Amino acid sequence: MKRTFLQEEHAIFRQSLRKFLEKEAAPYFADWEENQQIPRSFWQKAGEQGYLCSWAKEDYGGLETDFGYAVVLNEEFERIGTAMVGLGLHNDIVMPYIETYGTESQKRRWLPGAVKGEIISAIAMTEPEAGSDLAGIKTTAIRDGDSYIVNGEKTFITNGYTADVVIVVCKTDPYAKPAHKGISLIVAETGTPGFRKGKKLKKIGQHANDTCELIFEDARLPAENLLGEEGKGFYYLMEKLQQERLIVSMQSITAAKEMIDLTSDYVKQRKAFGRRISEFQNTQFQIAELYTEWQIGNVFVDRLIEKHMAGEQIVTEVSMAKWWTTDLVKKVAAICMQLHGGYGYMEEFEIARRYRDVAVSSIYAGSNEIMKMIIAKNIGLVERSF
Repeated sequence: MKRTFLQEEHAIFRQSLRKFLEKEAAPYFADWEENQQIPRSFWQKAGEQGYLCSWAKEDYGGLETDFGYAVVLNEEFERIGTAMVGLGLHNDIVMPYIETYGTESQKRRWLPGAVKGEIISAIAMTEPEAGSDLAGIKTTAIRDGDSYIVNGEKTFITNGYTADVVIVVCKTDPYAKPAHKGISLIVAETGTPGFRKGKKLKKIGQHANDTCELIFEDARLPAENLLGEEGKGFYYLMEKLQQERLIVSMQSITAAKEMIDLTSDYVKQRKAFGRRISEFQNTQFQIAELYTEWQIGNVFVDRLIEKHMAGEQIVTEVSMAKWWTTDLVKKVAAICMQLHGGYGYMEEFEIARRYRDVAVSSIYAGSNEIMKMIIAKNIGLVERSF
């Protein structure tokens, strides 16, 4: 089906990006997995080519592109590997907070570096005892003159180990009732006394995606680092989570198609009992079913992209897409690994990495259980609490 939100300029951009990734990412991806991070040199090369925060205004070094370019970037990053999600997070999740809620001074301070790849960003929401329940966070930021004193611990932070700037979700009013009205967003910069990073966390998958804990012990952040207004952080998060969950849906659909194509090629080559595996009816039925479900999901996600680009509020639909596509990609991974047989369990076969990498997609950006709770509220099954 023709994707009406993508024009000729997007196709040219994709062609250029794919060549760049085939040269600068694909040959080194296994090393990045081993080292548990994507090197800064790659971020800088991507920035030089206009592949970071391309939506930013020219005043900040950007190209002022539309969301269609974000679609292309996230799809092509995913084709290299799911552990490339840190770039999509920087481009389309973290820095848009600064673009939308930041002052002119904050934008000039952080956006140009983010566009060039000289500044890597992260957002610190999750805590050891608070994940999808953002209102339950414990990290505090108490005003003290022209500063905020920040205390708390964050965990599972993507880009956390290499990040230069981190948007910290914290409570500027720990006693607010209801609790979400006390949440604010403050930017912390690496090197701030009292702010330190824990070691890289060892994950089942997405090894090249550096993830760590962040610890704040009486860290003094300038009051000018507050994003937007005090007490509005929760509402800012709710506004931006629509795009974050749409990005996850796009990545999941792309990963599913990659695994289906990978497996289709494999079963046409592999033989058992004197026949190609692709000739067995079970193989044909399974791949036919997966391809059908991928196509259904792809059409739905594309429709949501169009609505998002038109500025429509699609929280309910995005919640549907997020849980359905991430459940689908895990199903695809399991069946495709099975069709690879014993080779699917071998590290040298891409399906093994893909199988590991997609497992967490149903957890981050709000667990799938939370997605279903949002849907239930929005279709009138539960009374709203806010």
